[in-house]
Amino acid sequence: MDKKMSEELQALVDKATAGDKNALETLVAGVQDIVFNLSLRMLGTFADAEDATQDILLKMITHLSSFRGDSSFTTWVFRIAANHLKNYKKHLFAHYPLSFEYYGNDIKNGKIEDVPDLTQNVGKDILAEELKMSCTNVMLQCLDMESRCIFILGTMFKIDSRIAGDILEMTPEAYRQRLSRIRKKMADFLGEYCGEYGNGRCKCKERVNYAIQNHRINPLQLDYLAATEIPLQTMIDVKNAMEAIDDLAQDFSFCKPYQSPERTRHLIQEFLGSTQLSIIQKS
Repeated sequence: MDKKMSEELQALVDKATAGDKNALETLVAGVQDIVFNLSLRMLGTFADAEDATQDILLKMITHLSSFRGDSSFTTWVFRIAANHLKNYKKHLFAHYPLSFEYYGNDIKNGKIEDVPDLTQNVGKDILAEELKMSCTNVMLQCLDMESRCIFILGTMFKIDSRIAGDILEMTPEAYRQRLSRIRKKMADFLGEYCGEYGNGRCKCKERVNYAIQNHRINPLQLDYLAATEIPLQTMIDVKNAMEAIDDLAQDFSFCKPYQSPERTRHLIQEFLGSTQLSIIQKS
């Protein structure tokens, strides 16, 4: 970040902490999609990601006066979000943890041919696309929380290893080594089992009814297909305060970014317009 950008950002933060609602809205709008997409990959479901996003944005707002410009604003927000998500215990997969072994066994041995038609007249091609997007997030849940965060920061957000190491409190070298190992683990699993991204036997269209039966997707609530997809480059441009992408960047095409849901935006707007805001800013 150059000196002028840094000074402008600090001025915006100062205005927000002094009670300027427009300044605060500008700061929130700049990071809410980043926070939502990190939450979605870390937690695996839209509902959990929405709840966590609200928590993180409120935490950002209430701690805004502690931002001193020692790092970029986006890095500061990533650090708040990563720490919150690594300790998040309310999401679905905290209660039903997954592993690559369990997931692979389910692909090999799930009795998909025994499940009746549960599509409720929704086209199988549509449901298969929903399942593909859901499956990529569920697959991430096979990683432990820190490994998941390393993979998402490096693969989806393409964050420089120095900054990512700072966010996760590890050296850049340790971050790069772990990211390389985690990518290999993910690539090996995709190559062995996934018929969409690798050479495996798992085909989304063939597993639609099995996924509905196991509450993996709901024909009447297609979260991914209803969400507004945004270009990955937009996500990278939003974090323009970050430094250059390191040479480990690699495109995992399943990491599609989405706008934060309208419900989340509305709840944050409600909060920004509430009397609670002035009380929190004085705390």
